[in-house]
Amino acid sequence: MSYRIPTPPPSLEELARRQQNVVTAGQLRARGVPARVISEHCRRGGPWQRLLPRVYLLQNGGPSPEQRMWAALLYAAQNGREGGCEDGGSGGGGVDGRADGRGAVRRERAVITGAAALALYGFAAVPRLPAVTGVEVLVPRQRRLKDAGEVRIRRTARELVARSVHGLACAPVARAVADALREWTSEEGPGGPVPVREVLAEAVRRPELGCSVRELTAELAESGLAAEPRVRAVLDDLLAAERDAVLDRVGELVDEWLLPVPLTAPELRMRGGTYIAVPDLYWPAAGVAVEVDSELRCVSEGEAAWVRGGQHRMEYLGIRVVYVSGLRLAEDPDAVGAELREAFRQGGTDVVELLITEQ
Repeated sequence: MSYRIPTPPPSLEELARRQQNVVTAGQLRARGVPARVISEHCRRGGPWQRLLPRVYLLQNGGPSPEQRMWAALLYAAQNGREGGCEDGGSGGGGVDGRADGRGAVRRERAVITGAAALALYGFAAVPRLPAVTGVEVLVPRQRRLKDAGEVRIRRTARELVARSVHGLACAPVARAVADALREWTSEEGPGGPVPVREVLAEAVRRPELGCSVRELTAELAESGLAAEPRVRAVLDDLLAAERDAVLDRVGELVDEWLLPVPLTAPELRMRGGTYIAVPDLYWPAAGVAVEVDSELRCVSEGEAAWVRGGQHRMEYLGIRVVYVSGLRLAEDPDAVGAELREAFRQGGTDVVELLITEQ
């Protein structure tokens, strides 16, 4: 049997260094600092100051933007029964979480979201950190917390998953974007037009953020923002660009595997005029269709059902449908090319004669 030796908590000096001189009352008491000493140190002209309820800055100068973020996070992460906050690892912003190798943190008590998180991520389309005047913090739904100072509490029933950004626990990019857009579109924007297009485009085009179009679309749909006209217009453009890139790569595979050039997005109908589908690619002589990342066409469930209906009708009429995922295409293009060649060799099965209209 092996025994795990508990790691001693960091000293006050070490904790202050990790949290940029911002600590909670619970953390101070856990290190032997009584309430009387805290009060004395926070008197006018004293070496410390109170930033938020039970959150202190261990210096007498004004807080930096990063220290304001720390104060907001630590305030929201405190254990309400004891007025304290557990000491977590540095990857979790010191708030009850463990970071993995990619900076993700689970089992968080609180994460920064919205415009403040986007500023920490370095979004060019939002005000820089010093200009951020309000800090949105996500907490579990059952937590009993009130807004305090510039901290706005937002509750969620979903598991809190965070990424460590400059040591602070932030919501994943897609969630932070959704929360920022919700705030901006419910008001009149941060001092001007809401930068919907700029924020959404930057979220998916900066590879270091690790936010895919699929993830962003799912988050915006979950939040109800996908139906907002300005958001929907940008999502349609991003989805179309993603699908075009995948279709271009499939076209390259068709050439590499010496397959005939297929029709692009033809409209298929029965002889009587009944609509069947518009596949991405189609070989009429072989009765083979290719569908690329169908979910990238669909923001709403109604659209998804419409696309699935067309795919089912093609299969029912004997057309062999090959479903190509952009993720699989990127990971193993040779396997996708071999699948296309084999599907073309086999062809469809007793394909019904159809009317084909090229777009």
